[in-house]
Amino acid sequence: MTTCRRIAITGIGAVTPVGNDVRTTWSNLRAGRSGLGAIRGFDASGFPTQIGAEVKDFKPERAFRDRKLFKFASRTHQFALTAAEEALVDAGIRPDQATCQRWGFSAGAGMMGVTFAELESVHRFCGAGDDFDADGLLDQRFPADPIAFCRTQTNAGLALLTRHFGIRGYATAVHTACASGGQALGTALRVMRRGQADFMLAGGYDSMLNPIGLSGFCLLEALSTDNDTPERASRPFDATRNGFVLGEGAGFLVLENWESARLRGAQIYAELAGDGNSLSSYRITDSHPSGDGPIQAMQQALTDAGMAPDVVDYVNAHGTSTPMNDRSECAALRAVMGPHIDQVAVSSTKSCMGHLIAAAGAVEAVVCALAIRDGIAPVNANLVQPDPDCDVNVVRGQSRPMRIRAALSNSLGFGGSNSCLAFRHPDDVTCP
Repeated sequence: MTTCRRIAITGIGAVTPVGNDVRTTWSNLRAGRSGLGAIRGFDASGFPTQIGAEVKDFKPERAFRDRKLFKFASRTHQFALTAAEEALVDAGIRPDQATCQRWGFSAGAGMMGVTFAELESVHRFCGAGDDFDADGLLDQRFPADPIAFCRTQTNAGLALLTRHFGIRGYATAVHTACASGGQALGTALRVMRRGQADFMLAGGYDSMLNPIGLSGFCLLEALSTDNDTPERASRPFDATRNGFVLGEGAGFLVLENWESARLRGAQIYAELAGDGNSLSSYRITDSHPSGDGPIQAMQQALTDAGMAPDVVDYVNAHGTSTPMNDRSECAALRAVMGPHIDQVAVSSTKSCMGHLIAAAGAVEAVVCALAIRDGIAPVNANLVQPDPDCDVNVVRGQSRPMRIRAALSNSLGFGGSNSCLAFRHPDDVTCP
């Protein structure tokens, strides 16, 4: 039985619009390179928004050791398998026959990570409106691909990944919109502290870049319509911002007990130190202008980590580039950090890779781990005209070298779900 409930991050993996692995993603984020462009995966010419942040030149086959499972994997599941495999290789440890029941899995799962063809296939099973007889009974027909229905389930990725990697312990799929990835990592943290698992594969995956996902956000008028300048369309905290850019991808982390990581000589990126969650209960699409819900989540994360606000050096903001979110989040940061906020570097990496929805919190947790390891606060791209209502210390122009003792990552979801994760530099961790 371990005497230290500190949780170490020992492996990371990512598939994003700016890179199909961690190294490429981190290099491009540090340089402020954009992964935004015209949507190529389907014809978006009839939509007000015709731009997105797509994963590019993706070859998923390298992630599949069990080829029979490939047919069960949607595109978003392929992102997840690839990112999770990278994280396990990076950690230098994976489930085996002796440890599989002490491995757990927790992931933020998207709700629409399927292709339009798959959705059509499921629809064909139900038929059109005139396929009901006079008694209201459905005319029995079968889809072209019966596996398509399985791929549309929220827990489909959980079943696929746990089987693929041989995980036999605690497992859960979390869907709380944009807070999913962050809350999945928070769940993993708590599971390990309770002693239910010695290792966790935790993260998130999503893609709503399909006609249904795009049309829904267009109807909400939440997306930027800067179709002629997609690389500048996501500009968090800028006075001219006009909406977010829809993205896709996956991020995974390997978590393990601090003592076991030290004993096996593992590289430790950071401690996953605290988790905070709240529900805004204000509106479905945005939080209260005061930042009430995010304030609670950040305060909980700091308390859970045993941190004072004045040790936080970097915040990876939710920073969607929507007028209301950025203003509310900055109000929350000022309320939580107090006078120290002027010393806290703040940036939203959505400026480069768009909003990955259920995957956002997981990928941005990877970013925080790398920021702590390398001592670099990544740039908030496209900030030209700062909004006076977003008066925080945003990382402008280029990434900022600095020692980061502690970092926070915010994920603020539709429906009012708020997640905040706290990370601590490994050199600042003490165990009894």
